[in-house]
Amino acid sequence: MDYFLETDYYQICKHGYQACGDSFYSIKGDDGLICVLADGLGSGIKASVLATLTTTMAAGFMASKMDIKRAAEIILETLPVCSYRNIGYSTFTIIDAKHDGNVRIIEHDNPPYALLRDQKIMKVEKQEIPIKTFRKSNLYYSEIKLVPEDRIVYYSDGVTQCGMGLPYFPLGWQEKGVENYLLSLLKANRSISAREITKSVARKAREYDSSTAADDITCAALYLRNPRRTLLLTGPPYKKEHDPVLAQIATDFIGRKIICGGTTSAILSRELNIPVKVNLNEVRKGGEIPPTADMEGFDLVTEGTITLSRALRALEEDASLEAMPDNAVKRLILILLESDIIEFVVGTKINDAHQDPALPKDLEIRRNLMKQFVRVLEKKHLKSTRVLFV
Repeated sequence: MDYFLETDYYQICKHGYQACGDSFYSIKGDDGLICVLADGLGSGIKASVLATLTTTMAAGFMASKMDIKRAAEIILETLPVCSYRNIGYSTFTIIDAKHDGNVRIIEHDNPPYALLRDQKIMKVEKQEIPIKTFRKSNLYYSEIKLVPEDRIVYYSDGVTQCGMGLPYFPLGWQEKGVENYLLSLLKANRSISAREITKSVARKAREYDSSTAADDITCAALYLRNPRRTLLLTGPPYKKEHDPVLAQIATDFIGRKIICGGTTSAILSRELNIPVKVNLNEVRKGGEIPPTADMEGFDLVTEGTITLSRALRALEEDASLEAMPDNAVKRLILILLESDIIEFVVGTKINDAHQDPALPKDLEIRRNLMKQFVRVLEKKHLKSTRVLFV
């Protein structure tokens, strides 16, 4: 069977800078993922431009099926060289990972990646590739066959060099320190996601820099696992006779389940004989987002179009979840981001209220709203989605 590849990254700018000199870029293909992490020389806008140039070039070459070694050579030949230090203007790690677990990795002057398996750091054979340029640098190529629950964690030198000069880290955190921390994360939570790993590592690096990042900090991770599935049901079916079909879909599904819509929850409550209990404490708090409800067998029950529209906007804008209030929108986004395969069951009965031009523009017809969700989740967040209209 094909497994799911979860990838994510977390980034912290160097203290005092608005632009990050590191860049992460990923593309989802039919058979896997291409991920690139680059670290531009220096800090700020110049470093950001060089790092972004590197990641987009590398991802474009790999997407066009160019050999990974040749792609790395072209990048090195293309990037300018610092005349003062005689080094390239960007380092990089390129990963070409397939859903069957076959992974190819090429590294240029970034800290070496860590392969985690069975709560251990695995040693990987790497081939050193001669570089056909005048500069002195290292290019390493490796091939790995991942098994389920394997993780690859890679990062910029802002992670390994954090805390440098301090009494407890005279030479910085270094690779061994990062690897020991990764093992402690796995020991505490064997199913920890790529998203949580990268956030934990980056924040710990900033902490070692006395909570003010001394360099750009970026950590990325790749996690091969059995897919995490979520079902989102929204909207009443076109015909009332199809209400039992909606209930059967919900009953048969294995995974997390979300209901978005008062009418939808009422239909399922009636068909499944499960009461819906509105969270009155959320009503008392007020706010512009309608309250959630509890319904046995479902992970989240929310209002429909307003909640979905706000969640869509937050996903499009990469809104900070930490800064969001704990409401239906935040909980919906958290479940979606923690999922791998998201199945939408969308009722097509038209709600006349959503056609009222006096209502806010973000109240769109449910069908179009779901199409936008699919686009954002697949293109921006690399999820797999399926949509069934009923």
